[in-house]
Amino acid sequence: MLLLITLSLVISAVLWSVMYAHYGFSRTLATVCSFVLVHFFGIGLLVSTTLWALSNRFLRHATHVHATDQKVEWPYAFDIHANSFFPFFLQLYVAQLLLAPVVTRSNWVCLWVGNTLYLSAFTQYAYVTYLGYNALPFLIRSELLLFPVAIFAAFYIVSLLGFNISHVVLEGLFGR
Repeated sequence: MLLLITLSLVISAVLWSVMYAHYGFSRTLATVCSFVLVHFFGIGLLVSTTLWALSNRFLRHATHVHATDQKVEWPYAFDIHANSFFPFFLQLYVAQLLLAPVVTRSNWVCLWVGNTLYLSAFTQYAYVTYLGYNALPFLIRSELLLFPVAIFAAFYIVSLLGFNISHVVLEGLFGR
């Protein structure tokens, strides 16, 4: 799965560079490295490690004297990130690539489309992450992992007052 996601990120970074950023080889290579090393692996290491530590610390059943101590393994936590990242990738790296001319315009409908794309991507990431941790029978209160969805929804509602997330993100990534 890691190889497929990495390859998909490389292809999407090249497409972003060719279609919208009009970079030369060195800037395209920097975009590829940013997508793969920072967006997928860097943030994935941070999220996986955080959720691994939090789930082992706060979401486990109390251990019994006669039971084997069960813990979430870090590679499993990173695998959950990889599984959660794929729908996120499809929406923000592929769909947004195709919709970039629309979501960067400055009217309310385009703002709504772009911001809804981000809400959907982050909500799916949180939900698939929840499903991964919820599959472990020794974890309790894993529904707490869905709490960020409420925060995403609140930010989404506020953003509809005029903050175009797509425009800000693409401006930050590509100066566009």
